[in-house]
Amino acid sequence: MPASDLPTLRLITARSRTGEMIDVLLDRGVDGRARVKNIAPGGSIGEVDGHLVLDDHVLLPPAADPHAHLDKALSWNVLNPQVGDLGAAIDCWRAGAERFDEESFYRRAHRAATTMLERGTTAVRTHVDVLADDDPYRAIRAIDRVRHELRPFMTIQIALLAPPGTPDDVIHGALDVGADLVGGAPHIADDPVAEVARLIHIAETRCVGVDLHTDEFLAGDHTTIGTYAELVAHWPADVVRTAGHCCRLSTMDRQELSTSIDALRNSGISVVALPITNLYLQGRADDGRGAPRGIAPLSALADGGVRVAAGADNIRDPFNPMGSGDALETASLLVTAGHQIPATAIDLVTSSARSVLGLAEAGPVVGALADFMAVRGADQIEAMATTPDARVVIVDGRIISRTKSSTWSVFD
Repeated sequence: MPASDLPTLRLITARSRTGEMIDVLLDRGVDGRARVKNIAPGGSIGEVDGHLVLDDHVLLPPAADPHAHLDKALSWNVLNPQVGDLGAAIDCWRAGAERFDEESFYRRAHRAATTMLERGTTAVRTHVDVLADDDPYRAIRAIDRVRHELRPFMTIQIALLAPPGTPDDVIHGALDVGADLVGGAPHIADDPVAEVARLIHIAETRCVGVDLHTDEFLAGDHTTIGTYAELVAHWPADVVRTAGHCCRLSTMDRQELSTSIDALRNSGISVVALPITNLYLQGRADDGRGAPRGIAPLSALADGGVRVAAGADNIRDPFNPMGSGDALETASLLVTAGHQIPATAIDLVTSSARSVLGLAEAGPVVGALADFMAVRGADQIEAMATTPDARVVIVDGRIISRTKSSTWSVFD
């Protein structure tokens, strides 16, 4: 059904993040977008046409994932990788990617994206591999097709992921066929600093932004974050520059970390932490005793003025056999493994993630876009702790997905 044919809501009654009942009044502005006009105590506005009552749901901003890999999603059972570290995962993927034709990339990506959408994620930035064979762009074409099909409901941004050694003209070609941003993983190149400079030069030539896998390791002096920051510090504020992973920041000494934070803040680079994948891949170098977590130090970065967010990264592929496509799974890990307070954890996968993606504010805030994720629960902590299936996803003031669940047991 076309989005424009869906009925428009005027009023939502639901629970706030802290559990109070609220009325959220919506209105469609002169730009045609539905926005939040007013928020009042529950029941105080009265009945209006288009009233949605969700008294057992918490009304949250829509989730956003600033670092996904839709091309790799749901490939674990096909490739049957050995459990291992980052290098083993890369080797498995490179050897196995040739099995997938464009239609296979499309089917898996579409399934992953719609699962994320049904669970409340309405915006995704996905990294998509430039493949090392005679059809290097088939994954990008497939994800671009998914993007166009879901465009009324979900924003999908594509960052090309160029393995080290990918020729410049092939990277330019990836931008021509649908990629929005230049990306790569310079830390695995033979000359990481030179690879950062090369990718940034291509981005500048094409007047596009950059989203790099950055320093995804725990020990070593081949860091690239300083070079990255230096090379983009002069960029206009509205040009994307994002660093994903940044695991090495978590093992730096205080002085080195402070210097890196200053560089990140001054250059305008956003940092995206990816807890589920980095918990899985990092810290495998010894027998497991005292294994570091490998999660970027979000509190120190935020306190230092760096824009931060978090994403799911991988969904059941060689880089992570787990993953549900649920942003609240990421938020829960940010609390238990990343030591964030629950409210901040939810912000990191909703409003903060939208900010990293350059999207307008959305959710239960006066003046914000009328996009929401409503999750069954008494408050935000219960919703995050239980990650229930029961959800309502609202985009532009219209319900686009509703999942209900029920339980029967002899002891009810």
